[in-house]
Amino acid sequence: MRKLSLSSIPFEKIGRIGRLQRLLICAGTFLVLTGAFLFLIYLPKTKAIQELKSNHELLEIKLVKVRAAAKNLRRFQRQCKEAEAKFELALSLLPDKKEIPGLLEAISKSGKDSGLEFLLFQPGKEVLKDFYAEIPVTIQVCGGYHNLAMFFGRVATLSRIVNISSLSMKATKQSGERLSASCVATTYRFLEASEIKAIAEAKKKKKKKRKK
Repeated sequence: MRKLSLSSIPFEKIGRIGRLQRLLICAGTFLVLTGAFLFLIYLPKTKAIQELKSNHELLEIKLVKVRAAAKNLRRFQRQCKEAEAKFELALSLLPDKKEIPGLLEAISKSGKDSGLEFLLFQPGKEVLKDFYAEIPVTIQVCGGYHNLAMFFGRVATLSRIVNISSLSMKATKQSGERLSASCVATTYRFLEASEIKAIAEAKKKKKKKRKK
């Protein structure tokens, strides 16, 4: 390999180069260096910066979505807890199948203790819902206004839910002070697992028949 020595550099020729040529050489050198900087350093870094910026924006969008999802999840969990609490409360207020005879007896006893004369106390057919059943009881009683008010007050304070509906009152022929009243007392009970399963199967069969 040939060694480069200072004696081989034509300084005399370089010294004779005109000012314009020197400016052109300097300008060319500057352009070459500038181009090298642009293509080798600046442009690659600019591209990398743009990619990082785009990734950052995407991450920010994802972060906003994640925060929104987390907020919705917390709200959903809170709603589930509230629903569970309400369900537990309803569970404590609705009797099971074994308790119904005792509850009906308690309703009847409330009327007798209030001084009412029962003309009719007839439990009706259960109306099945998704997870509970309605048990309507047709009641006809005779007594004073205050006796009726006392009866309804006692029914309202029972440990189980009893709704009074279809209430009608009229004075008796024997005495204007005595009233004849009729109403429907509806109580509720939770269905057993086997009953809920039977209802679900019956619904499936109905859907299949409709599709056919």
